[in-house]
Amino acid sequence: MSRKVVVALGGNALIRGDQTGTIKEQSENARRAARRILELARGDSLPVVTHGNGPQVGAILLRSEAGYDEYRIPKMPLDVCVADSQGGIGYMLERELRNAIVEAGAKLEVATAVTQVEVDPEDEAFAEPTKPVGRHFIKEEADLLAKSNDWIFKRDPR
Repeated sequence: MSRKVVVALGGNALIRGDQTGTIKEQSENARRAARRILELARGDSLPVVTHGNGPQVGAILLRSEAGYDEYRIPKMPLDVCVADSQGGIGYMLERELRNAIVEAGAKLEVATAVTQVEVDPEDEAFAEPTKPVGRHFIKEEADLLAKSNDWIFKRDPR
């Protein structure tokens, strides 16, 4: 395999608009993606897959909040939630790619990596966040949380 091809899957590629995000749904979507990715590997291309995780991180944050509210299990910070989603999505994609490779009788290896990115804390984008994460709050609750945690809340236009 001589050339690398980057395949970028958005987090919504694994949770479609009409789905709730069950593991079964995400696995079926990962299976469809894996079959398409395998097609790229049949030529002289080496697919490198990257993925988004917005819906998955939101669900992990909600589980963390629910665990704290119900059982006082300590909340997970966002970076750990992101790593959790990377591992889970990576596992699903790798499992489905391996299954597709076996079904096709191909001889290919698959590896998953959890990565970190250093972000400049002075980046201007922090002043105007654009990606919603987590659950919805009523205004009074959001105001209280913003003040006590130094968080920024934005109105979701949906």
